[in-house]
Amino acid sequence: MFIPRIAITPGEPAGIGPDICLQICLLDWPCQLILIADIQLLTRRSKQLDLDIEFKMFNSSATPTIHTPGVVHVHPVQLSNTEQCGALDANNSRYVLTTLEAAAQFCLDDICSAVVTAPVQKNIINEAGFNFTGHTEFLADYCHAYPVMMLLTDKLKVALTTTHIPLSDVSDTITPALLTDVINIVNHDLKQTFSIKQPRIAVCGLNPHAGEAGQLGHEELQTIIPTLNGLRKTGIRLTGPLPADTIFTPKILEQHDVVLGMYHDQVLPTLKYSGFGDAINVTLGLPIIRTSVDHGTALDLAGTGKANPDSLKAAITLAIDLATKKQHA
Repeated sequence: MFIPRIAITPGEPAGIGPDICLQICLLDWPCQLILIADIQLLTRRSKQLDLDIEFKMFNSSATPTIHTPGVVHVHPVQLSNTEQCGALDANNSRYVLTTLEAAAQFCLDDICSAVVTAPVQKNIINEAGFNFTGHTEFLADYCHAYPVMMLLTDKLKVALTTTHIPLSDVSDTITPALLTDVINIVNHDLKQTFSIKQPRIAVCGLNPHAGEAGQLGHEELQTIIPTLNGLRKTGIRLTGPLPADTIFTPKILEQHDVVLGMYHDQVLPTLKYSGFGDAINVTLGLPIIRTSVDHGTALDLAGTGKANPDSLKAAITLAIDLATKKQHA
């Protein structure tokens, strides 16, 4: 019987990542959970939250075993400084990145089946001198792949053409080559990873009213429409470009499997409104399976016991499902 082994990175040590990772360790899971973290941090936080959890050192050569509630295996990565809940420390930024590298490498080496990430604090990592724009870009660089960010709920999937860049850079960034790569990756991964035989992709325009025939911008006429027309000839099922203010209407959503946005805040507000706390972040285009929560570090809730682990539970559940499908493909 295939038992997925899921590597979990708790993210920013001063945030709620360690809290929600510890909370989910008390549940039943049809997999083996591996926390990649400072074991002393986990011990301190479990005592602070009054959680009875036994920590065991992870043995990567051992056969995966089903998770026992209250017992979790840990691959240790040491913090530079002892964390304080709610207080960011740039000296611990290298620790955060090391946990991500270890998780990714476990997956590349087929020791783990998937990586699930808790939230990080981008600004403190950059303050420490590391060029970090987000999990998606970091893991893609580590794995030498081109990433596409997709978030989903049980009713909606949205993917992004551009991710964590300033709005002023979006227009110049969207080229025919980029849009072609993104759509090919979305189409491929919906087929291979999500078992959708013929994905139907609804594509947003960049400008209001999708440019209104050039009256409100030329990106649609010069870049988006010609690229979509070329991709349609390869058999990809595309609709658009459609105005972003109507693409989320029920009739359009019923006829499509995913909405592709041109930039981060064009589609994510609707996704998070429809399922915040239960949404999942998935990175397409990687040679490994990666899912994540849909929320931030919530520094003010760290160590209080008030953090909600639902998004992490959903991310782990999806990681298990995708790893199982991959194994049986």
